[in-house]
Amino acid sequence: MELRDIEIFLVLAEELHFGRTAERLRVSQARVSQAVKKQERRIGALLFERTSRSVRLTDVGRQLRDDLQPVYVGLHDSLERARLAARGITGRLRVGMMPFNLVDVHFYWRAFRARYPQWELQVRQLTYDDPFGRLRAGDMDVMVLWLPLEEPDLTVGPVVCTDSRILAVTSDHELAGRTSARLEMFGDFQHAMPIGIPDYWENKYLPFQTPGGKRIERLEKVSNADELINLVAMGDIIHGFPSHVTRYWGMPNIRWIPIPDLPSLSYVMVWRTDAENDLVRALADTVRELGPVNF
Repeated sequence: MELRDIEIFLVLAEELHFGRTAERLRVSQARVSQAVKKQERRIGALLFERTSRSVRLTDVGRQLRDDLQPVYVGLHDSLERARLAARGITGRLRVGMMPFNLVDVHFYWRAFRARYPQWELQVRQLTYDDPFGRLRAGDMDVMVLWLPLEEPDLTVGPVVCTDSRILAVTSDHELAGRTSARLEMFGDFQHAMPIGIPDYWENKYLPFQTPGGKRIERLEKVSNADELINLVAMGDIIHGFPSHVTRYWGMPNIRWIPIPDLPSLSYVMVWRTDAENDLVRALADTVRELGPVNF
């Protein structure tokens, strides 16, 4: 099998949808169908059961997926290491950011790159979807996440930044004219929060109850910050953001109100304890040496 055909098969085995597979791989649906039919002819059996409503792996398809997945990952990693070596790069460190990748923290990345030119540093923005899972799966080497973290298999490193909290409401909202907002007010309005995060972690960002014991309702679950600000802009929710978002969203219909009794968020480096290596330690040492940013 050609490498591209293996990739198409494995992504379809994950998505179980020809359209999503084509979109994810940036190919046509016809290309996906062609690749699958080619392998089915070669193997002599169907890999997927297709109906107008669903796509499912056959027993042969499941066996092929299980056999090919580790082979593909190993081959992909080998090719990537070869590409890096050709550029004089001996390692890559992938950092996922839960706050925005603020220009205020770029001095960490510049310092790391200057000190360790033999290592490639990638910094990417995260969605809210299962951040711990992505770290545990090895999709990222380090994440920058808010405290507290109570995950026994993860190491909490140095503080990257600490940020105060600010409430976003529409310009015609009943709270829009206030100079500050109290957490007790949150119980009177709808909110939204990320999908599938631990309760203790969600409660730090947005408590489940006001100080007076009133429940703070979640209207729906979201996967990224853009969804949150869109819900605010539509007047469906109010939301308490870290204050750094105001540097990125200059929206004329949004008002930003300080929340003095909602504690600041501290964002820290986090990594899998069993995956700690020289690159992770070097970045952690760089952040410790330069000190945290306070907004």
